[in-house]
Amino acid sequence: MSMGESTSAPIHTTPDTNNVVSTFSVVDYVVFGLLLLLSLVIGLYHACRGWGRHTIGELLLADRKMGCLPVALSLLATFQSAVAILGAPAEIYRYGTQYWFLGCSYFLGLLIPAHIFIPVFYRLHLTSAYEYLELRFNKAVRILGTVTFIFQMVIYMGVALYAPSLALNAVTGFDLWLSVLALGIVCNIYTALGGLKAVIWTDVFQTLVMFLGQLVVIIVGSARVGGLRHVWNVTSQHGLISGIELDPDPFVRHTFWTLAFGGVFMMLSLYGVNQAQVQRYLSSHSEKAAVLSCYAVFPCQQVTLCMSCLIGLVMFAYYKEYTMSPQQEQAAPDQLVLYFVMDLLKDMPGLPGLFVACLFSGSLSTISSAFNSLATVTMEDLIQPWFPELTETRAIMLSRSLAFAYGLICLGMAYISSLLGSVLQAALSIFGMVGGPLLGLFCLGMFFPCANPPGAIIGLLTGLTMAFWIGIGAVVSRLNSAVTSPPINGSSSFLPSNMTIATVTTLMPSTTLSKPTGLQRLYSLSYLWYSAHNSTTVIVVGLIVSLLTGGMRGRTLNPDTIYPVLPKLLSLLPLSCQKRLRWRSHRQDVPVVSNLFPEKMNGVLQDSRDKERVAEGGLVLQPCSPTCVVQETSL
Repeated sequence: MSMGESTSAPIHTTPDTNNVVSTFSVVDYVVFGLLLLLSLVIGLYHACRGWGRHTIGELLLADRKMGCLPVALSLLATFQSAVAILGAPAEIYRYGTQYWFLGCSYFLGLLIPAHIFIPVFYRLHLTSAYEYLELRFNKAVRILGTVTFIFQMVIYMGVALYAPSLALNAVTGFDLWLSVLALGIVCNIYTALGGLKAVIWTDVFQTLVMFLGQLVVIIVGSARVGGLRHVWNVTSQHGLISGIELDPDPFVRHTFWTLAFGGVFMMLSLYGVNQAQVQRYLSSHSEKAAVLSCYAVFPCQQVTLCMSCLIGLVMFAYYKEYTMSPQQEQAAPDQLVLYFVMDLLKDMPGLPGLFVACLFSGSLSTISSAFNSLATVTMEDLIQPWFPELTETRAIMLSRSLAFAYGLICLGMAYISSLLGSVLQAALSIFGMVGGPLLGLFCLGMFFPCANPPGAIIGLLTGLTMAFWIGIGAVVSRLNSAVTSPPINGSSSFLPSNMTIATVTTLMPSTTLSKPTGLQRLYSLSYLWYSAHNSTTVIVVGLIVSLLTGGMRGRTLNPDTIYPVLPKLLSLLPLSCQKRLRWRSHRQDVPVVSNLFPEKMNGVLQDSRDKERVAEGGLVLQPCSPTCVVQETSL
């Protein structure tokens, strides 16, 4: 069980730690400035390299020539934001290591995208993930998905820029709007000019800075309190080392089942169907490289999670030995990490600047990915379909202009965030609310051949309605609560009382000391089950509506957009069982349009390799002019 011990009763006291140094030294400013400068130089290098010979494919997808290692580090950096760097150690410090079991969800959360989503997206040669929705359903579903994604990212990116700047300003005295403008402008320049290649390579650099900054804090902090063994002993004595909590109740915020299985859906919404990540998969030079990049994220994610846990444990052990200042005792949860770093590294010029560089590397990587993915979906889904005659030069100029425009919108959203006050937590939770329904929409299309466009549209709208109902209801319930502190395993927030921010995925709703009933019970659903609940809603409603409206009868179905779940599952059975379980589709009246095999004409497979590839998926394309029909093979 997670426990959060009071840190007001230290073992030893030292008078020199009663006041936190709240200013940067010259060396710290130099280190922080170098981060911005090097990020800008890397981005401009890729922007200027081959200037005048750039293509729209190079700008949006790096010419599909990226290797698996830079793509993997970029995948990691995209959602390893400053929010997570501040929030995860604070979670461990307050409630113990139960949060570490989230790492169990990384296995399926990355294995499923690697073997299901990536092959489907890559073989369709997409640029925007939402092109898939048009190929599977129709243009209306594609536009609806694109608009939903744009809404999600625009709301989030300003908050992601403003929140860490506000926390940094409160703790270090670092000028708030100077940091906001510096990050926004630098990120805007290299993203707009350099495109995806510049974003990926700056992500690689920023990932290394993040690792280095966190590693320095762990090494110096553990050395200050007597080593990692002492840290482990102290935290164990105070119940911070959590066991496996097997409570199946989905309304308990953190249990093993919630973290390990509810977290899978959260990971799928991020690494399976989010445009920022899909765009990186599609930039790989081959499908194998895209799959390997997804595999490579797994150990990197585990290392990142372990480092966050260690920082939280070291911070706990440190403040059990040294006295907190009154300023620190009144600090909001997110500020604890920054106060700790400034306290720990104040006598080591340059190291506080390194951690701040680590913090803002998270912001840069997240925001640049948002700019680039927003520009891509706007260009591919909302402009080019209506203006197909755009020349290459105009398309490049328009794409850069879109990235720059979204950068300005980000700065505007940061300013709006400063005016929202406590309402800001509702805006932040939108990011998590929207991810689940979009995941459900893609799963509906990919795994259920009978799903049709009306089912997809109504399913998505229902899922979004349910998501906002529960999410906003949880926020309002929390704001109306008079509870001053959460229970031991209750939900917490990671940023100041006037602007609560959660991890990169969603807001963590609070619970009350008394057991909620009625709608309050629904509002206390663990945030890690949001994606699972909302995506399931989309699938169930989508299937019901599809069946009531005739399914795919009379509509074209592209077999390349379907993942053959049943044939794949049956192929795992012994051959004798497969022969007994002969299953044949009755959808012979569904016309199919296939674009996976350019060699075939009028539905006739011209190459034996095509026959093998189709048969592996359990589908046989039978000649039938002018189109072909789908028939499941007998297994």
